Amino acid sequence: MYQSTKQFGHDLGISCAFRQWGATHSHCSKIHGYAIAFKFTFETDELDERNWVQDFGGLKDLKQVLMHTFDHKLVIAIDDPQREAIEKLHEAGIADVVIVPSVGCEAFAKLGYDIAMTVLALDKQTRVRLVSVEVKEHGANSALYFGDK
Repeated sequence: MYQSTKQFGHDLGISCAFRQWGATHSHCSKIHGYAIAFKFTFETDELDERNWVQDFGGLKDLKQVLMHTFDHKLVIAIDDPQREAIEKLHEAGIADVVIVPSVGCEAFAKLGYDIAMTVLALDKQTRVRLVSVEVKEHGANSALYFGDK
């Protein structure tokens, strides 16, 4: 079994703001943000003709979708009770609002996984498997999502 990882790190500056509206007893219920980082772990039983698990040069589209989804965006959950008010910021040109199923490191890790599976067209028939996606808010906080086992 071989594994390799690809990181789109904090140095890339994928800066987004979000709020976890359900965290009513925490400051996380307020709009706040981070330069988030993504780490993708790939695996395979057989290396390709170049002796690689994953061609990192083939991840440009993945990076582009991540940037489009998160970079300089205000990311909110579809069920945010203030969604209508926040969407007005988008309509007024004050914020680029992106609506996702849910927010937070754990949710962003799953979303990153789902995006990668779609963009890279990975399925059970491909040589390369996506094992996990880790999202880091900063050096102290991260969350991982592991795909279907």
